[in-house]
This record gives sequence, structure tokens and C-alpha cells, in this order.
Amino acid sequence: MLSLLLVAAALIVWPRLEPIRRLRPQNKREVVVPQYIWVAAGAGFVYLLADVGGVIAAAVLAVTTRRILKRRKKTKAQQQAAEALSSGLGGVIDELRAGAHPAQAAEGAAEDTPAPAKEVLRAAASAARLGGDVERTLRELRQPLLGKAVEQLARAWHVSARHGVALADVLDATRLDLDQRAAFARQVHARMAGPRASAVVLAVLPVMGVLLGELSGAGPVHVLTGTVPGQVLLVLGAVFGAAGIWWTQRITEVEP
Repeated sequence: MLSLLLVAAALIVWPRLEPIRRLRPQNKREVVVPQYIWVAAGAGFVYLLADVGGVIAAAVLAVTTRRILKRRKKTKAQQQAAEALSSGLGGVIDELRAGAHPAQAAEGAAEDTPAPAKEVLRAAASAARLGGDVERTLRELRQPLLGKAVEQLARAWHVSARHGVALADVLDATRLDLDQRAAFARQVHARMAGPRASAVVLAVLPVMGVLLGELSGAGPVHVLTGTVPGQVLLVLGAVFGAAGIWWTQRITEVEP
């Protein structure tokens, strides 16, 4: 079981060397091995160790771990994008209160704002400069990392245009709300560190049990890899373990 986990982890974290190879001279570039070849090699190795049940179990664990890592990466990117948009709105507010036109304020703030918040501010600046509907432009903007924040920004612009409220004031309220959401997300994420660690420990306990059984001479590895009931139990254990880790990830993650 430990070998399966190590092979699955190796397949997931295997580095992508294409960017490094592109920076090398043409005559010194290495042959790029497709990823599916590494997957096939890993599956063959696991098959030799634990037969078909081991391959299925390793695939379940690898897919689950990969999806969890992708979700964490996306959540982190969303949080960073929201913080960047909040910082950019701070620049827009300062420019507006200094007497700048909304288009000029948004364009100036976009210069110092990283993507994807930069595209949001530039879209608002372009629509304002041409006298277009900024609210509609923002609502039609396809930005997966800033969907909720852009929708909130569009509503703020609508309130200013429809009811005559100072744009700097409504944008300041929007920025404050984004900051409070980000602070709350960081706080909840920190408090969920304990439950996530407990889930990892619980997921590792079956592996430790197998190792202890092997050290005591019970031979659980032979049962799991060399018998039909053991193969079934190996797959079921991997499925239940992956389901538990995935469920823990879902209930402890924080929506940015």
C-alpha cells in the first residue's frame, strides 16, 4: 500500500521540464517524453507489485490527489486575484477623489495592478472613456477567477450611475467588502488546518496498520496483492480513503 501511495505521489508531482528545455540551445535540447508514457510506466510498475487491484487503487488515489491539488491552486489564485482587485480599486478611489475622470482613474490604477484584475480595470476604463455602459461591460467580462468580485463591482457602478452616488464612495464600500471577505477566508483557512491534518493522519492509519501487520508476520501485503479478496479490499480501501480525503477537502475549503 505504501508503494502505491509513493508511485501515485511521484506521478502527480513529476516536474514539467518543457519551459527549461525551451531556454536551452537548440542542439542541446533533450527528447521530451510524453506524459502518458510515464503514466503507462508507473501503471506497469504498480501492476508488477500489486496486480490489477493495485493499479485501480493507485489510479483512484492519483486522480483524487490531483483534483485536490488543482482545487487548492485555483482557490489560492482566486484569493490573490481578489486581493489584487481590491488594491487596484484603492488606486481608482484615490484618483477619483483627486478629481480624475473615471476612465483615467481606472486606466492609471490598472498599470500597477497584476492580472487578471488589470483586465477588469482596463475594461471599465475603456467603457467609461467611450461613454459606454460600464456595468454591462463588466457583467459580460468572462473572468473565472474574479466572477463574484466583478459582479459586485458592476453593481457598485450601477448604483453610482443610476442613483447619483459618488463613484468613489461606492467603490470604497466594494473594496472594503472584498478586504473583509479575504480576511475572513484567511481566518477560516487557518482554523481548518487542524481538521485537515487530522484527516491526513486518519488516511495514513490504514497504511501504518498494514506495515505493522507485515512486521508482525501476518502477511497482509501478500493477501492484498496475491489473492482475489485482497485485491477487492485493496480497491475498496483506496476508494473509501479517497472519498474521505475529498469530503474533508470540500467541507474545510473556503470560498474566496
